Amino acid sequence: MKHSALLTGALFAVCLSTARAQDPAATATSPSIAEKWQFFEGETINPFVPMASAITAGIEQAIRADPQYGVGTRAFAERFGAAVGDNVSQNFFSDFAMASLLHEDTRYVRRGAGHGFWSRMGYAISRAFVTRTDSGARTANWSNFLGCGLQAGLSNAYYPPPSRTLAATAINWANSAGASGLGNIFPEFLPDFKRWLKRHHL
Repeated sequence: MKHSALLTGALFAVCLSTARAQDPAATATSPSIAEKWQFFEGETINPFVPMASAITAGIEQAIRADPQYGVGTRAFAERFGAAVGDNVSQNFFSDFAMASLLHEDTRYVRRGAGHGFWSRMGYAISRAFVTRTDSGARTANWSNFLGCGLQAGLSNAYYPPPSRTLAATAINWANSAGASGLGNIFPEFLPDFKRWLKRHHL
């Protein structure tokens, strides 16, 4: 996701939030490895993924962002493929591989309407750095940190040479990890928005 990672992460979170948002009652039990695989699938095998990838590719091409594929139809197709690859690999490494290996539960648990707006905002963003173990204890979100690092390394296999430098990979890693926190904002507030729509009969 390189320099546009924050935008890309937030965009995908909007599209995939129904798979990510969890209420506390739904996460009372420790997830099995099979359930972690299902969580990865729910985030990844989603009809909105191609649409989000196309939007991401279009934005990156319009602003000439990394990865540096250039312009034109072929460049757009390469950006589209890279956007899909970035998000699938990040979901796999963070929410399945690392979560299973490190026994972490990366499901996003909403704080809910019983808390203030800014408290909920801070909580959502902080989940990029703090998560729970399978037993429910609080821990650093190593799954996200290491999973984003693996995704950043893998992206060098399909990004063009100018976007494979050590500095570009480090930026990719940091931005990908941070974007997951921004992405939590939408699922945190989505149920509130749905209730507002229902009250107003929209």
